[in-house]
Amino acid sequence: MFDIKLIRENPEAVREGLKNRRSPVDIDAVLALDERRRAAVTEGNLLKNERNTVSKKIGELKRAGEDTTEIQAQTRDMGEKIAVLDGRIREIEEEQRKLLLAIPNLPAADVPRGQDASGNVVVRTWGTPREFPFPPKDHVALGESLGLFDFERSARMSGAGFPLFTGVGAKLQRALIQYMLDMHTTQHGYTEVMPPHVVTTAAMTGTGQLPKLADDMYHVQEDDLWLIPTAEVPVTNIYREEIIRSPLPIRLVAHTPCFRREAGAAGKDTRGLIRVHQFDKVELVKFVPPATSYEELEALVGDVEAILHSLGLCYRVLLLCDGDMSFAAAKCYDIELWAPGFNGWLEDSSCSNYEAFQARRANIRWKNENGKTEFVHTLNGSGLALSRLYVALLENGQQEDGSVVLPEPLRPYMGGVDRLVPVN
Repeated sequence: MFDIKLIRENPEAVREGLKNRRSPVDIDAVLALDERRRAAVTEGNLLKNERNTVSKKIGELKRAGEDTTEIQAQTRDMGEKIAVLDGRIREIEEEQRKLLLAIPNLPAADVPRGQDASGNVVVRTWGTPREFPFPPKDHVALGESLGLFDFERSARMSGAGFPLFTGVGAKLQRALIQYMLDMHTTQHGYTEVMPPHVVTTAAMTGTGQLPKLADDMYHVQEDDLWLIPTAEVPVTNIYREEIIRSPLPIRLVAHTPCFRREAGAAGKDTRGLIRVHQFDKVELVKFVPPATSYEELEALVGDVEAILHSLGLCYRVLLLCDGDMSFAAAKCYDIELWAPGFNGWLEDSSCSNYEAFQARRANIRWKNENGKTEFVHTLNGSGLALSRLYVALLENGQQEDGSVVLPEPLRPYMGGVDRLVPVN
């Protein structure tokens, strides 16, 4: 959640940042509510102090044997006024909270300005898009001939956007998950966790998915639980409402299914695995001291890139402009894979530094080296999302005979299989 103190002390800087983020929140309305709340709190405190003084006076009068009827009536009158003020304060705070929850994070100073994805900056590209001596197929044609998935049957079960992997296709999915978990835990220093796949409204609000992105999420209304859109939500909320006692940084990795309605993307890239409602993802989450969070962001991107290096996949890293970043991010890199059958770049990872934005919403704190309690900085990144990684592997590894050569590091996880061959 946004810090009201920052708005109070730097309103123009906040207005400028929100203008770049295209936020409709009225900062003047937030400040006006803050003034009303502070005035009501001040008035209430004065009345409470006065009531305490009068209460002491009542005791003295009673001990002196004097009549206290009138002064007790004054005390009751003050109590009623205090109750009214307390109720008004709660109403103002709730209204203010709703406005603050709707304010996106401010972009870091080095984030480029831009209205949309056209303002993103390519930081680097690794590898060269493969040239084919034959017309490359897309992943749908390859997967069907190789017997990897069955979209027709899955649609009958669940509707479009819920893949069914079969046979060696399911094994490849599992191999990718296991390979990435092993690499992140043994080489990159992450601790594996296995979180729940449903979370509360408070958890979704803490990481910034709610209230803004409610239409993109699956909600079980009877229980007020949400299917997770990413493991970022449950893993970040592990330390919700806590002062972290363990040394920072804390680096966690989790594999989960992810569920997204994609309400704002109807009709866009819906063929095959490119845009689905359910997909697997290996997620990286960090809790770090504020002073090192941007170093940790660069390291996070490097951990994701290491996976792609090992698999030999061509990719590029983009620094997102302020108009294309997610609601909660202060700075974000996207990593896109080259997919020759798609004939374009596919976003497969976003690596973000949220600074204290999520920690403030979820009340995640630590004691710094001076013993002072402050909010941690949180980071997360896809390391990686399986659906588009799967697409890139198939399309880049395809051969003219219809087979697909698997990257060498995956072969031990596939029982020694080095290529996938057509089943018919």
